[in-house]
Amino acid sequence: MSILSGKNILLGITAGIAAYKTASLVRLFIKAGANVKVVMTPASKDFITPLTLSTLSKNPVFSSFTNEEDDNAMWNNHVELGLWADLFIIAPVTANTMSKMANGTCDNLLLATYLSAKCPVYFAPAMDLDMYKHESTLNSFDKLTSFGNIMIPATSGELASGLVGEGRMAEPEDIVRFIENDILGKLPLRGKKVLLTAGPTYEAIDPVRFIGNHSSGKMGFEIAKVAASLGAEVILVSGPSQQTVSHSLIDVKRVTSAQDMYDEVHKHYDNCDVAILSAAVADYRPKNVADKKIKKTASTFNIELEKTKDILKSLGAIKKNQFLVGFALETNNELEHAKGKLKSKNLDLIVLNSLNDKGAGFGGSTNKVTFITASNEIIEHELKSKTEVAQDLMQQILKQTHA
Repeated sequence: MSILSGKNILLGITAGIAAYKTASLVRLFIKAGANVKVVMTPASKDFITPLTLSTLSKNPVFSSFTNEEDDNAMWNNHVELGLWADLFIIAPVTANTMSKMANGTCDNLLLATYLSAKCPVYFAPAMDLDMYKHESTLNSFDKLTSFGNIMIPATSGELASGLVGEGRMAEPEDIVRFIENDILGKLPLRGKKVLLTAGPTYEAIDPVRFIGNHSSGKMGFEIAKVAASLGAEVILVSGPSQQTVSHSLIDVKRVTSAQDMYDEVHKHYDNCDVAILSAAVADYRPKNVADKKIKKTASTFNIELEKTKDILKSLGAIKKNQFLVGFALETNNELEHAKGKLKSKNLDLIVLNSLNDKGAGFGGSTNKVTFITASNEIIEHELKSKTEVAQDLMQQILKQTHA
C-alpha cells in the first residue's frame, strides 16, 4: 500500500499542453488509494475536459467560484477545498500561474485555493525551454520554494515548440514517486524497524481443540498501521486473528502458538529498533498434546498445564539498544502489577489497560490505557478509539526515543 493511501489529494491544473497527462496522474493517485479532487484554471479546460477528470476522480471538478450555468448554485468554497486537502499538487503549473502564486495574485479559483491551503504544496512546472530558463521564472521558483512549497523539477525532452531541452513536465509515474519519497523521507521513523506482536495464541489440546483467549488483534494491527504511516518498516507477528492489513511497509508473519511466536520474534529482534509486544500470549499450554481427537467418554477431564516461555521477559534479558514496550491487561491492583512487570522484564514503557474500565479490553473498537515509563512517569489517557490509542503510543515512543 502506498503512503498516499487514504490521503486527500487536491490536484490543480493550469493551461499547459502537459495538462493532457493529468488523466494518468489522477488514475495513479486513485490506484495508490488516495481521494482526489481537481481544481482547474478556466483556460486549462482547453487542454483536457472536466468530464474526463471528474469521471476518473469520481468527484466534481471545480474551475470557477460559481456554476455559471445555474444562477441559484452555491459557490465553490476555496477555503473548504484548501482545508480538505492533505496534499495540494499543481501540475502542470505554467510560468503565468507560478508568477501569480509567487506574488499573491488571486484571480481564479485555483489561486484562491492555493492561498487558503494549509497542507504541503507541490508544483510541477511545464513550459518551453527559454521560458523555463528566464530569470523571472527562476525567481518564481526561488520565491515559491522559500514559502515552503516543493518543486517537482521538469525534465529534458521534446517540447511542444519542437525544441528539445528542459521544461517538460515530469511524467505522472515520476510525480507520484517523487511525492511518495518526499513524504517518506520526512517521516520520523523512516529507516527504523519496528517489531510488533498482536492477537492471541492458541495452545493445542488435540488436533481439534485448543486453549485460547478473546484477543482480536485489532490493537496490534492499528499500532502497525500508525508505525508504518510514520515511515517505519514493521514486522507484525500475529497470532490467529481475522484482522488484515495491506501496506508496503508492513510484513505480517502469521503464527499459532506461544512457542511459534517466541521463535518468530527472536528471529527479528536483533535487527529492530523498537519492539512492541501487544499480543495476548497464553501463560500456560497443555503439557501433553493428543495426536488424535479426544473422545467424550468420562464425565470429567483434566488437562495438565505447563508454563509457556515469557517472550517479553526473554527480550528484556537480551536487550541492547532496542526500545522495548509491553502491555499489561489487569483486573486488580493494576498500577502495582504493571510497575512490577515494567521492572522485572526490563521494559522502557508499559501500556496498562484494565478490564474494569468500560470500553477497554478485548474485542471492541475502543481502549482506555495508561502509559508507565521506566522513569516511573504515569500518563493516563481517556477512552479512545484503538486507532487513537495507537497514535498516542507511537507519539510517546517518539518522545522517549527523540526520534
